[in-house]
Amino acid sequence: MVRRIIFSLLLATWFSVDCNPGPIDDIAVDRYLIPKRCIREVKSGDFVRYHYNGSFTDGKLFDSSYDRGAAFFGQVGQKWQVAGVEKGILGMCVNERRRITVPPHLAFGSQGAGDKVPPDTTLVFDLVLLDVFNRADQVQTKVISTPKECKRSVMRTDFVRFHFNGTLLDGSLFDSSYKRSQTQDSVVGEGLLIKGLDEGLLGMCVGEIRHFVIPPFLAFGEKGYGTDIPPHASVVYHILLEDLHNPKDDIIVEVLETPEPCSRKSIAGDYIRYHYNASFLNGMTFDSSYQHNQTYNTYIGMGYMIAGIDKGLQGVCTGERRRIILPPHLAYGQQGAGKDIPGSAVLVFDIHVIDFHNTKDPVQVEITHRPEVCNETSEVNDYIQYHYNCSLLDGMLLFTSKDYESPQDVVVGGGKIIDGLDEALRNMCVGERRTVIVPPHLGHGEKGAGIVPGSAVLRFELELVSLQKGVPEGYLFIWLEENPVNLFVALDVNQDQKVPLEEFSQFIKQQVSEGKGRLKPAQDPDIVIGDMFKNQDRNADGVITLDELKLKVDEDTEKTRHEEL
Repeated sequence: MVRRIIFSLLLATWFSVDCNPGPIDDIAVDRYLIPKRCIREVKSGDFVRYHYNGSFTDGKLFDSSYDRGAAFFGQVGQKWQVAGVEKGILGMCVNERRRITVPPHLAFGSQGAGDKVPPDTTLVFDLVLLDVFNRADQVQTKVISTPKECKRSVMRTDFVRFHFNGTLLDGSLFDSSYKRSQTQDSVVGEGLLIKGLDEGLLGMCVGEIRHFVIPPFLAFGEKGYGTDIPPHASVVYHILLEDLHNPKDDIIVEVLETPEPCSRKSIAGDYIRYHYNASFLNGMTFDSSYQHNQTYNTYIGMGYMIAGIDKGLQGVCTGERRRIILPPHLAYGQQGAGKDIPGSAVLVFDIHVIDFHNTKDPVQVEITHRPEVCNETSEVNDYIQYHYNCSLLDGMLLFTSKDYESPQDVVVGGGKIIDGLDEALRNMCVGERRTVIVPPHLGHGEKGAGIVPGSAVLRFELELVSLQKGVPEGYLFIWLEENPVNLFVALDVNQDQKVPLEEFSQFIKQQVSEGKGRLKPAQDPDIVIGDMFKNQDRNADGVITLDELKLKVDEDTEKTRHEEL
């Protein structure tokens, strides 16, 4: 009687044979279903698993592995089966179906088998081969595809994440990571996987696909696993390696592009703006600042980012491109992050540094051209005209004075432009050109302005076009030489002890034309002189008298004296 083991499979279709075919001397083998692909053929000494129906020549069933729900398991050539079946199974392929007709002397002979099989009975066995292996077998590995580049392959103690389809040798699917939408994650070589996978995964590259055939003694052995993997089952794994790392790994930094020159590299405490593409080792992108249409802005080395990026952004240059590969213990760890980043995932960040700065940074000024002759330079309260280009450090042009008909004009120190630019425009000669770097705390700050992003470092290319020297704050006119000893007499041209606006205006314009005095620039002279006159015409009667006339410097001195008192 064929021995029994527990295994579940659908019943095979019974194919009837004619009764009483007459005596035969040897087995008759009918290979009525031969698979297109034959992994291997049964030979003596192999272990086999198969389902069968055993019947008489009239079709009457006397035994069936299907009825017991367990396929037969045994070793060929060790008399675990009737001799005729042992002979008839040789050369059989997995999934092949055979009908073996066995004469009595190669079956149960003249004794029969209890009350099931009468003596001298010819038997018919309808078989489907499920599995075949040998104790000498090793893991059979077939590389299906390999990535173009493999910088690192799996070694013992590495942690891997892989997708797989697991089938029995007959093609029955018993498990699939794809169906769970979750990779299989494990350490290699530590006994957490079946021995065949522990061995087969070694040397794999991320993105590589391998096909493994693993004999039972390197898989789930005599006990099988659950209801899906029967005892003594060879297993087949189709594996795609998604990820690998070692718990001892540090970040890997690959510098892809370094700008020249690099005047300064980032340090802990700097505030940085950068673009990034974030992906897994298999190249699949899970996030990108470009998709958000804005840079990622944060402080370096202060714990505001995942540890690997915090470390990887130190020592970068403005404009640099680098790739930072983060092991999970320096990224999002075993828990992952949300639905996009699985646990224990190695992450790849392609970084483009836009700019960085420190709150202690001053304005950087580089003089690119200075005229040989420079008699005077710009200072606070001067009225100047200048050309400029304003851009981000990545070269993106934001503003240019060339878009307007005339140069930009401003009173230096007048609070009408950002502090860093105001500072950079000082001590310039007409015709001088400068390149200026303005940190955001001296520019448009954290919020930015219009098309200027928040926390942006700005680059200005400046050229001073014209310069009109100014007057101190609060003044409308200053003397460049000693003022007349008797100012009122000089003003009162007709000596009538009264100075109307006409006389006052004529006198001031004469001082300016002779280079003895200077009006506040960038305004209509008549309006400035009119304001000066109003300040002196204290009773607003349209004329200035001797009692009313006071120099502003004297007024300021008198105010200070009163404050001291």
